[in-house]
Amino acid sequence: MKQKIKTLGIALAFAFLMPAGATCQGMPVYDNVNFISFAKQLLEAGKQTSNIIKTMKFLKQQKENIEKVSDVIQQLKAIQKLVRNNERLYNMVKDDLRDILNSPYIKIDEVERVSESFNAIIENSMADLEFINEVLSSDHLKLTDAERMKVIREREQQSQEMVTEIKRKTQRYRDIIAFREMQAVINGRKANY
Repeated sequence: MKQKIKTLGIALAFAFLMPAGATCQGMPVYDNVNFISFAKQLLEAGKQTSNIIKTMKFLKQQKENIEKVSDVIQQLKAIQKLVRNNERLYNMVKDDLRDILNSPYIKIDEVERVSESFNAIIENSMADLEFINEVLSSDHLKLTDAERMKVIREREQQSQEMVTEIKRKTQRYRDIIAFREMQAVINGRKANY
């Protein structure tokens, strides 16, 4: 870069100092001090331009690094939400399933059906966590960060839907238990006529 600027400065110097030709009326007088000063200014401008280009490359690299870190942080937050949803799911199933199955108002033939429906959701949740672990740790899927983030967000949304489904099922079984309990109270009271 410096060599190109020096060559350009020398070429300009020769262009200005060469005689214009024999047919000219007179030879213009040039101030060599101003020309040397101008050449120095050109060299300094070239150096500054070179430094600006280096600075721009450095800033671009730093921007890319910040974007990579930002993507990783977003992935970690999404994974955190996914794990939190799965913990909530597991705790809800553990506590609610125990309450439902211990109720005297759940019939024997319903116990297996209730257990299977809750276990299916838990198994799906565990499969999601294993899949996310595979997406994050292996390169055989060859996903970009954006694609990986999309997969993680989809799984996060699915885990949220599973939590909602567990809440709905739990509420449905609690309603059944409450109805049967009320039915037992009504059937067991004595009439005072």
